[in-house]
Parts: sequence; structure tokens; C-alpha cells
Amino acid sequence: MARKKYTTEQIIQHLRTIEIEAGKVMTIEDAVRKHDIPIQSYYRWKKEYAGMDLSQAKKLKELEIENQRLKKLVADLSIDNQILKEVSKGNF
Repeated sequence: MARKKYTTEQIIQHLRTIEIEAGKVMTIEDAVRKHDIPIQSYYRWKKEYAGMDLSQAKKLKELEIENQRLKKLVADLSIDNQILKEVSKGNF
């Protein structure tokens, strides 16, 4: 079975729809099956995006990208610092 990549907007929409359907007449499992989503994905999405608005999800994604950029910057600076220490010792 081919993997589908859902956007954050689609995930939040699916979560809301499934919650509404599950609250009315269906069980969670039936609502998830109706949307052709694996049950594990539903619970993982619920854990990550539960109660979020679309604007909050976009902000979260921006912060994750910023965090990734900063981690790379720190790693590069640490390597530079280590190289300078080795050169200053004369162990090259």
C-alpha cells in the first residue's frame, strides 16, 4: 500500500471530522477506516495535534524549522571550536 503524505491542515481537518463522526454514531475505529487512515496514524496525530488550531499548527511547524536551523548552527560552531583547540595544541 502506498504511503500518503498529509499536510498539517489535512491532518487537523481529519481529526476534527473523525471526532465529530465518533461522537455521533460511529466508533473511532469505524470513523478512521472511513477516512482510509491507519489507526496508529490517527492516535499519533491526536497526540501531536490534539486541540490545535490551524494557526497554532503553522507556528509549531515554523518553530520546528527554526530549531533545526539553530541545532545545525550550534553543531557547526562546536566543530570549529574543536578544530581551533586542536590547532592551538599543535596536535595536527
